[in-house]
Amino acid sequence: MSDWTLITLTGALSILLVSWILIQIFLKGPNLRTYDQPLPDSRIGSWSHASPEHQEVLRLLEQAQAEIRAAPRKEWLPTVRKVMGRGFIDPPLLASHLGYQVRAVDAGGVPGEWVLAPDADPDRRLLYLHGGSFISGCPQGHRIITTQLARMTGASVLALDYRLMPEHTRRDLLADCQTGYRWILDHSPTGAASARELFVAGDSAGGGLTLMLIAWARDAGLRAADGAIALSPGVDMTLSSPTLKSNIQSDWMLGPSLGKFMKIPFSMRLFIFWVINRMKPPNPLISPIFGDLSGLPPVLVQVSEAEMMLGDARRYVNKARAAGTWAELETWPDLVHVWHLFEPILPEAREALERIGQFVARCSTK
Repeated sequence: MSDWTLITLTGALSILLVSWILIQIFLKGPNLRTYDQPLPDSRIGSWSHASPEHQEVLRLLEQAQAEIRAAPRKEWLPTVRKVMGRGFIDPPLLASHLGYQVRAVDAGGVPGEWVLAPDADPDRRLLYLHGGSFISGCPQGHRIITTQLARMTGASVLALDYRLMPEHTRRDLLADCQTGYRWILDHSPTGAASARELFVAGDSAGGGLTLMLIAWARDAGLRAADGAIALSPGVDMTLSSPTLKSNIQSDWMLGPSLGKFMKIPFSMRLFIFWVINRMKPPNPLISPIFGDLSGLPPVLVQVSEAEMMLGDARRYVNKARAAGTWAELETWPDLVHVWHLFEPILPEAREALERIGQFVARCSTK
């Protein structure tokens, strides 16, 4: 080996070492392992395993995933959005059924839709943020959840159609959610009016946005929500939770795609997320687990014990409780990520949504 080759190799290794050290220092975030302990009172229901109906859920999920896999590479994202946009099964409640209404609305420049049950209270409002990994999802594809939330809570539900990546930045979609929060405080389905009660809810990526919003509202001095509901939320963009690896095989929804990403070395994952989001992964705006969790409204988190996001949910609730915030974790065995989307056929989904209704009722009496 020539001297020049040795110098070049040494220089390259030095650059890699310095880069690794900088990533560990600036992109990793504090250690969260102290919040990994299970919550013994979290499991809900009498099931020790998923109900038989869950097999039909897996069939429908595989059908959707097969459609996505069959798409040409250039059509992958449009296909994902098409599948998420129509949902996995037909919503049981739409504008033409049982007196329910779906009304398009401009929420301060952000499109969305009001989802209203026949007895909707215009002064009890719920802002809903859909999931879809920030690159897909829309209010229409989540109407199974939003119509059931309208029925279970009696609230006027505003489902926000925030901007998506990669056409827009992570800050753009955060700004849309913040705009929606400000707007719903002063607008009802019938016109301008202050909210008597306000709740924020979301699933998956939207669950993380929900938990970001309640902390942001506190710091911005805005009227606090009366409660927040996060379904299978992602709260840590450093992806450090142990269940992100241990539950890959049992997570039928996230495992096939996110499992591949988890094989990338940890430091490289941090760098990729930094580049994609143009924000440090532990920034509380995209990783609410790293923020101050004190002084927040009551929080309900629901998650499956089989999914990769179980660890995120545990860590968030444990840290929120340690900070003095009332937080509750409810878990079900063996279910897919955001099983609530399958409510028409899945008894655990109906039970979970009923539990949300009970949570809202409890928060409303405080």
